[in-house]
Amino acid sequence: MNRILTLILTGAVIASCGSKTEKKKEEALAQETTAKYEPNWESIKENYKDPEWFNDSKFGIFIHWGAYAVPAYGSEWYPRQMYMDTATFSAQLTPGQKGPNATYLHHKKTYGDQKEFGYKDFIPMFKAEKFDAKEWIGIFKKSGAKYVIPVADHHDGFAMYKSNTTRWNSVDMGPKRDVLGELFKEGRAQGMIMGASSHYAFNWSFYNKKDKFDTTNPEYADLYSPKGKDLKEPVSEEFKKMWWDRTVDLIDNYQPDILWFDFYLDIPDYKEYRPKIAAYYYNKGLEWGKEVVINDKNFDHEAFPEGTVIYDLERGKLPGIRKLPWQTDTSIGKNSWCYVTNWESRTANSLVDDLVDIVSKNGNLLLNVGPKADGTIPEDQKEILFQIGDWLNTNGEAIYDTEYWSTFGEGPTEVKKGHHSEGQNKGFTGQDIRFTKKGDKLYAIMMEWPEGNKVDIKSLGKANEYGKDLNIKSVKLLGSDAKISFDVKDDALSISDLGNKSGDFAHVLEISL
Repeated sequence: MNRILTLILTGAVIASCGSKTEKKKEEALAQETTAKYEPNWESIKENYKDPEWFNDSKFGIFIHWGAYAVPAYGSEWYPRQMYMDTATFSAQLTPGQKGPNATYLHHKKTYGDQKEFGYKDFIPMFKAEKFDAKEWIGIFKKSGAKYVIPVADHHDGFAMYKSNTTRWNSVDMGPKRDVLGELFKEGRAQGMIMGASSHYAFNWSFYNKKDKFDTTNPEYADLYSPKGKDLKEPVSEEFKKMWWDRTVDLIDNYQPDILWFDFYLDIPDYKEYRPKIAAYYYNKGLEWGKEVVINDKNFDHEAFPEGTVIYDLERGKLPGIRKLPWQTDTSIGKNSWCYVTNWESRTANSLVDDLVDIVSKNGNLLLNVGPKADGTIPEDQKEILFQIGDWLNTNGEAIYDTEYWSTFGEGPTEVKKGHHSEGQNKGFTGQDIRFTKKGDKLYAIMMEWPEGNKVDIKSLGKANEYGKDLNIKSVKLLGSDAKISFDVKDDALSISDLGNKSGDFAHVLEISL
């Protein structure tokens, strides 16, 4: 009897092991099937295509929120500049303004010596007691945004999610909440596309290391980075491995639709990691059954080859059409990305103009908000978001799901090119017009209301290369019931009376072809 039981049990164990082995083989086969991307640019270029959903979305929200909102002074670079005692070093690690930074002096006066009260000491003060993910997502939906990218890891080293690689995270410290997780859950429940940004690569060189600061204390090396006192010390293999583990943890546990990288990942030190992380993330997208996107700045050289990621410009635009999708990231705040007490907001008018100009050139706008440390979004920022949303409620058909036309537009105002160029741009005029198209509709968007309620659109004249083959059937002003009469001349599509002004911002003519 015992022998029979033994044989039965042995058979069961063998069968169980067999089934487990078969299951592992199936999983391995599935993984092999989805492992389409190899960690080299040739493989990624051959297989990657920008998802249409990203290009169709056009407008997203960026969120800079972390412990740096507690002092609410200077900018989100407070943690760096509070240790700049002799000069202010740029992101490229070159010395700029000599003498102690204003943030260094402010911190010393307000909170005390940087050895006794360091950046780490703001984290317990970052309570986020009024943070409501549902309210935030509701605000962003009302703005007309289609996707949301919260900062998951900023340069400061504090993770805004439940991290398996660092104790310095929002679940174990500060808010004691999974901020990213709550936003992802609520955003997806409300139909939003959810992404995450990682700025962590620069953590290596973010903090100034001197013995008179707490940044050299080995107890906090996992927050302030293990780098030594040499500001230009090459990134160590240890730290690059930390960056990899932290990024993979973020990808695996939150399955972001968009992964946005900041500038420092572009430096030569991370060269071998760039195709590796792209292949890993794109293969994960296949495993999850969805198309995913990497945003990167290619800050001062082509770190990610064209066509392998979606190019992102910080506080800047392009002067013309780029046939591959691209994105501008900018902030409502002129002077900061995170909340500061002297925050200066841009106008909704200028931001709508940016959106229109960018979309006409095949781009998206990622617009940043800076919540307060308690988790509230300031009223002035909300009001700007709602004004943009109102404009999109009326004119969104000329933005969402559109394509660029034969030319992006016409008019006297030129747009500067490149990162951090937005401050050089002049305001648009009533003669500045931008085009988008969808099906048999062409949209001519007047950036300001033209003088005399009349407009001549030169690009649509019969003798113009863009207008010569067009058959214009009707013209309608979105948001208005006025009947628009028009005359297609050799030199322009001429409208002598637009009727009453529609709204306060850019004005859209829907042209049926």
